Amino acid sequence: MIKSGAKFIFFIGIIGLLTSCFDKSKPNYQYFPDMYEPVSYETYGEYEIFQEGQQAMEPVKESISRGWLPYDYEDNLDGYNLAKEELKNPVAYTEENYNKGSELYDIYCATCHGKKGNGKGYLVEREKILGVPSYDDAGRAITEGSVYHVIYHGINTMGSYASQMSNEELWLVTHYVMDLKTSLEGGESREFDKTREDKSQATE
Repeated sequence: MIKSGAKFIFFIGIIGLLTSCFDKSKPNYQYFPDMYEPVSYETYGEYEIFQEGQQAMEPVKESISRGWLPYDYEDNLDGYNLAKEELKNPVAYTEENYNKGSELYDIYCATCHGKKGNGKGYLVEREKILGVPSYDDAGRAITEGSVYHVIYHGINTMGSYASQMSNEELWLVTHYVMDLKTSLEGGESREFDKTREDKSQATE
């Protein structure tokens, strides 16, 4: 017990000696500094290497965020009609993409539009949302372009999903919506696109 007490007193003495010599006018020692000294520039900090010494600057005009593509169709009736007529789905219609589109649809769309795309989703049946049309509505005559445009910009009470899905994911959902439309109309299912490997085998 005496030896343990002596060790404890000695340990406390060492700590006291180290802290008593600390100079408050100088930086302290850092143990695992982690994010105390960030590598990046501080927001709104002043640095000589930047124009006018200001770190926070507006993006270069017409610059595009990484991972996103510009969309030139405006959020109005003219933009909708133009997209409906011109836009075509650039993403291959493969079984893998079909399954991905189905998963995304169940997450973002089925609650209102229904599993079958008939406008009878869970929220509609509980009368939380009204007026959701079926995908086979002849008056709307949706196309790949109109579907993508609406998902991108939103329409009426439906908000935009451009911030929640990537450009490719928006097109995957578009593929699946068009399949639901075909199913509601009693049409035949589309055949999946051949992959590059399949095409190369077909030419051999």
